[in-house]
Formats: sequence, structure tokens, C-alpha cells
Amino acid sequence: MNSDLFSILVMQSFNGLSNFCVLLLMALGLAIIFGQMGIINMAHGEFLTIGAYTTYVMSVVSQTWAPWLLDAYFLLAIILAFAIAAGIGLLVERLMVRHLYERPLDSLLATWGLSLIMQQVFRSTFGAREVSPTLPGWLMGSVRPTDMIDIPINGLVVMGLTVVLTAAVLLALFRTRWGIEVRATTQNRVMAGAAGIDTRRVDRLTFALGCGLAGIAGAAFTTIGSTGPTSGGLYIVDTFLVVVFGGAESLIGTIASAFAIAQAQATTEFFMTGSTAKVLTLLTVILILMARPEGLFTVKVRK
Repeated sequence: MNSDLFSILVMQSFNGLSNFCVLLLMALGLAIIFGQMGIINMAHGEFLTIGAYTTYVMSVVSQTWAPWLLDAYFLLAIILAFAIAAGIGLLVERLMVRHLYERPLDSLLATWGLSLIMQQVFRSTFGAREVSPTLPGWLMGSVRPTDMIDIPINGLVVMGLTVVLTAAVLLALFRTRWGIEVRATTQNRVMAGAAGIDTRRVDRLTFALGCGLAGIAGAAFTTIGSTGPTSGGLYIVDTFLVVVFGGAESLIGTIASAFAIAQAQATTEFFMTGSTAKVLTLLTVILILMARPEGLFTVKVRK
């Protein structure tokens, strides 16, 4: 009996890791955008949906017109998901977001309206029913470390993708000139501008990068769930919760809070209903934030 319970808990924890990967890819982009620009982007979830539908379209294209792409289309879809989501994000920043800096409530309302518009576009283009891509053969199956534990291969691939992208983002932020400009703008926009940094250009590139990461999260999402017009909206609350709980300007805090929230929900869902588990997780986070409103980690800046 104890062995069975242990096996179930291990598999639930792995399910939590899969959810953690999608949450982290979403939250990384949102943490940079929110921490640097102060923009509350309620449409961030729709960029996940863009990535998910891009993967679905690539699956249909490879099945219908290019069967030789069946084994490789998913890797191509990840690249396209990033490029399309980042391109649309850059367009949104140029047309709307750049007028809303330092206006958090206005940005919340405007991007919420944008999210509704994008959901309707998805509904009109792909229909209201959820769709799923046909995954390539190398993503199917599972690994069985024991007779009682069954770990899906697609989950392992998503975890590997998340590790690589998280390392790339951290490397870009702390080992490149662009990263120096982003951190300088985040800590003191006026002084960064006085030092010769084009803060508007940094904002544009950062917003596009954040949206592109959400697009990759959408491609990863297709391996664990089906895609509908409102799929991204289901993640936006949890994503904001991750960013606020971890500390809006701390990527390390974002990683830690994404892991804690995903694992807490996955574990408690085994013992209670999904909605009750989410309420319990939210209540715990709220209590912690009441005691530590700046989040788990903060960036210390000389005032």
C-alpha cells in the first residue's frame, strides 16, 4: 500500500513538473515585461494560444501536404511559435502598449480588451471546439523506472526544453549587453536613459521576447493538453500569481514560485478536487504575501 501511494505521489509530482514548465515559460516573459515596464498584460495568455495553434497548424500541414515532416515538425513549430508570437507582440507594443507605460490600470483594461478580441479571432478562425496536434512518434510512449511509475516522454522533452530556454534567458540577461540594458532600465529608467540607453528600444525588444516565450509555452502546452480559444486565459491568473509571489523583478523568484505553485496544486489535487486544491494554494500564497508583500525574492537597489 505504501509503495502504491509513493508511486502515485511520484507521478503526481511529475505532472506538477509538466505544469511547472508551461507556467515558467509563461512567467519568464511576463516577469521581464511587468518588472521592467510596469505593464499588466492581460493578453499574455493569448500569446500562449498563438503558439499552440501554430503547432496545431504545423501538424495539419505535415499530415496533409508534407508527411516527410511528421517527425520534425514539432521542432520547427517551436521556432515558428516563437517568431510569430514575438512578431505579433512587437506589433502590439508599437500600436498600443507603448502608449500605456507607467499607467498600470489603463494597461490592464486595454490588454484585457485585446485578449477578448484575440479570443474571438481564434474562435472565428479555428472554431470553438478544442483541437490537438498529432504528436510525432518520438514524443509518444513513456519511461518506466519501476513497475508502478510511468513517466511520459513528452513531459521529459518539455522539461528539457524549459531548462534550455531558462538557461538561455538567464545567460542573455547577465552575460550580454542587452541584458545589462534591461537590468539598468528595470532598476532606474531615468538614469539608464541618461547613460545613453535607448529605453524605448529595450522595451520593444523585451516585450517581443516575453511574447515569444509565451508562444514557446503554447507549443509545449500542446503536449499535455488540447487547445481552444480560451486556453491561454486559463493560465493568466496562475502566471501573474507566480510573478507576484516570486517577486516582480526577480527571475530566480519566478522559477522558485512557479515550482512551488505547480507542485502544490498537483499534490493537493490527489487528495481533493481540482477547484479546492486551487483555492487552498491561492489562500496559502495570499497568507505568505500578507507577511512578505514584496514576494519571495527581491532585487536590492541603491536608492
